[in-house]
Amino acid sequence: MSTIFPLLPLAFLICILGLCSSPASASPTKIGNGYRLISLEETPDGALLGLLQVNQKNSVYGPDIPYLQLFIKHETDDRLRVRITDAQKQRWEVPYNLLPREGPPPLSKLAIPIGRTPRDPITTSDYSGSAFTVSYTANPFSFKVKRSSTGETLFDTGSDPTDPYSSLVFKDQYLELSTRLPEDASLYGLGENTQPHGIKLYPNDPYTLYTTDISAINLNMDLYGAHPVYIDLRAGKAHGVLLLNSNGMDVVYRGNSLTYKVIGGVLDFYFFAGTSPLSVVDQYTQLIGRPAPMPYWSFGFHQCRWGYHNLSVVEDVVANYQKAKIPLDVIWNDDDHMDGHKDFTLNPVNYPRPKLLAFLDRIHSIGMKYVVIIDPGIGINSTYGVYRRGLANDVFIKYEGEPYVAQVWPGAVNFPDFLNPRTVQWWGDEIRRFHELVPVDGLWIDMNEASNFCSGKCTIPKGKQCPSGTGPGWICCLDCKNITNTRWDDPPYKINASGMQVPIGFKTIATSAVHYNGVLEYDAHSLYGFSQAIATHKGLQGLQGKRPFILSRSTFVGSGKYAAHWTGDNKGTWEDLKYSISTVLNFGIFGVPMVGSDICGFYPAPTEELCNRWIEVGAFYPFSRDHANFYSPRQELYQWESVAESARNALGLRYKLLPYLYTLSYEAHTTGAPIARPVFFSFPEFAESYSLSTQFLLGSSVMISPVLEQGKTEVTALFAPGSWYSLFDMTQVITSKGGMYVTLDAPLHVVNVHVYESTILPMQQGGMLSKEARMTPFTLVITFPAGASDGQAKGKLFLDDDELPEMSLGNGRSSYVEFSAMSNKGKVKVWSEVQQGDFAMKNGWIVHRLIVLGLGGTTASGLQIDEVSAGEVEVNVSEQRVLEKEGDIRGTKSVMVDISGLKLPIGKNFAVSWKMGV
Repeated sequence: MSTIFPLLPLAFLICILGLCSSPASASPTKIGNGYRLISLEETPDGALLGLLQVNQKNSVYGPDIPYLQLFIKHETDDRLRVRITDAQKQRWEVPYNLLPREGPPPLSKLAIPIGRTPRDPITTSDYSGSAFTVSYTANPFSFKVKRSSTGETLFDTGSDPTDPYSSLVFKDQYLELSTRLPEDASLYGLGENTQPHGIKLYPNDPYTLYTTDISAINLNMDLYGAHPVYIDLRAGKAHGVLLLNSNGMDVVYRGNSLTYKVIGGVLDFYFFAGTSPLSVVDQYTQLIGRPAPMPYWSFGFHQCRWGYHNLSVVEDVVANYQKAKIPLDVIWNDDDHMDGHKDFTLNPVNYPRPKLLAFLDRIHSIGMKYVVIIDPGIGINSTYGVYRRGLANDVFIKYEGEPYVAQVWPGAVNFPDFLNPRTVQWWGDEIRRFHELVPVDGLWIDMNEASNFCSGKCTIPKGKQCPSGTGPGWICCLDCKNITNTRWDDPPYKINASGMQVPIGFKTIATSAVHYNGVLEYDAHSLYGFSQAIATHKGLQGLQGKRPFILSRSTFVGSGKYAAHWTGDNKGTWEDLKYSISTVLNFGIFGVPMVGSDICGFYPAPTEELCNRWIEVGAFYPFSRDHANFYSPRQELYQWESVAESARNALGLRYKLLPYLYTLSYEAHTTGAPIARPVFFSFPEFAESYSLSTQFLLGSSVMISPVLEQGKTEVTALFAPGSWYSLFDMTQVITSKGGMYVTLDAPLHVVNVHVYESTILPMQQGGMLSKEARMTPFTLVITFPAGASDGQAKGKLFLDDDELPEMSLGNGRSSYVEFSAMSNKGKVKVWSEVQQGDFAMKNGWIVHRLIVLGLGGTTASGLQIDEVSAGEVEVNVSEQRVLEKEGDIRGTKSVMVDISGLKLPIGKNFAVSWKMGV
């Protein structure tokens, strides 16, 4: 659910057309004269601590802060921190209790000089570590971050040749720093933003970071999340840069430079050495927190709609999915189940508790799950227990000493302050109370940017009750006045908020409102959804000790440690289908790997053809959910028979791939690795893939090449060098010598999915529910380079009790298997190495089939099975057609060996070998 104003103001539409001005396009104004380094010393732990003094004060955007503290430290072998802040006064920064990390030095460490200081007491010098070398210039102060192994400059704050006034600027409400970039740098990240040009950052597009309830249909605007991090990929080597700052900012990317324009906080940069894109995300999530473990069922298919008016509609939806034989694991309720849109309540007429509990008993008994929405706004209503308890515990954000009044779906609301420990405790108690009322399996936290239907200072008119929202055009019932008399509500620099530089308190909490311990909303705004996710995670985990599932719309650096994400209010258009891929891939970079987009679009009605194509993409999002708007026609996948057929095909493969997806989730939790990845993550040397945004990988080896255009029955796909095998027809092989485009057939119900060479892919037989699919026998799909006499392949499998709060080995309720295969001059061997096999043995999982692709020869003989027993084994050998270039199909270079009837326990080491004959 979101705001119900699908038609944007004219100013928004003008900006979408690119006709509005932005800070990036304004004429340069000299706003600072830079700083000089006047003292520097090494700390006992090997860091550098310096003092900067302003060269000449400047009043544009406010006075310069006279003295700054510089802190540089190699925190790990592959992570560098450069932090600049006021040397005399503590400034706001992301709270260390929300995002745990190494603390900074005390401000009093360096003495502030009295009188005049030397102009240039320090010359250019270097500070070296294993991955990075930092060189710094005293006056005007600048620094370079170089790769120690090669000397390549990765970040350079020296004067920007395109901006004659660029230098370090540090004022109370305006911070600026630029870095030069080489022309061959490819940048990714800086979100949340719907990027029309694809995943690669595009010069002169606006990148404004400030959490806002703006529909994802709007391009190049600050959306629901704030992630000031990017990956820089140059000639196959990657590094990452994070500016850890929660204040609103514009990031101006010109192609050869990047400029941060921030309205508060500190400059706290973290550099990640890489050198592969995957290792950058590993190093990044090591700092911000590893992604949350997800329950197995969350990788099944989800169905939701805003507008399931009563329980019978929900029951009918579940029954129709079963009738259509389309897999469905989770049924959702938007706020339709609530009493008057109030959190933690049930509508006694439309969702009577006895009937709802009976329904939940039925779906829980077969393994289905139920998730509902909660919004942060708590209705101001003296008969509402949640509100009364919140008021008694003093949990709400304040304005002028009283709870701040806003309006969302229940009418007048107060917003909980999740920076307050009492609020976290109260929120957890309300989750517990609601779970006793309705045993939900997860929670969906929405509208948490936070979204407000009014702006400014609001009061409830005497004698007037705010009605609940009922449709478009609903006018705010409160008496509200815009606040422009404080520097917090009207800062001197206007970020490009909402794409048109609206006041930063527009349709959200007034930025002069106050949180716990005097923290201003001005500083903490973009942390709201993050702090709510932490509180919700704590509350859910405290219920029964089970693994929580949380879906959050608003996110910040570190949100992936607690929640999944969906890309918000998209549109049922072909363009939005295409945009969804870039946004999903970005969130993998941001450390939020469990992500998806509303399949078929949130609004308006999709066409039948579009919904066919969207499920063929959405079936392979890490988080796969169909979700529609209150005012859109019904779009469950069974509404059209053609869409149902496409869903059975695409979701049928997804459910076979569930063990692979779940193993990727384990890798995400332990290393940060995205589940859905850009192709360049696996092929960083393949420059042709750097801008590829119409295909994506699941893990390192499974590539999705969907149709994204109306009326198309084929797709031209890029294949990185190597052999690629179709998962829908394993007799089909594409061998790409140096990387090539191939036009693939893609009739309406077909999506092209290929697996790369040297892979062992664990699959099961699928089913209508993840619970039943999970207990079917395993097939290992093993891929060698097509027709090669020698080759190796690797694969992994993680299995556990997914109700456990932790996802780890060594607890007696998990198993981990590494699969290997080798082909050498006609001899083939497949074997496994098992860790903690008891759990897999207890569940009776077996490998019953091996499909080996890409072998040379024509027959398989001399089959041997070591260490474990087999059943009645059947061996089939068939040719594979190898496509090396368009129009060149040969069928004699590669064969497929299919061995079935095996009974190889997953929990024990096994070895299978044979010889290929001519």
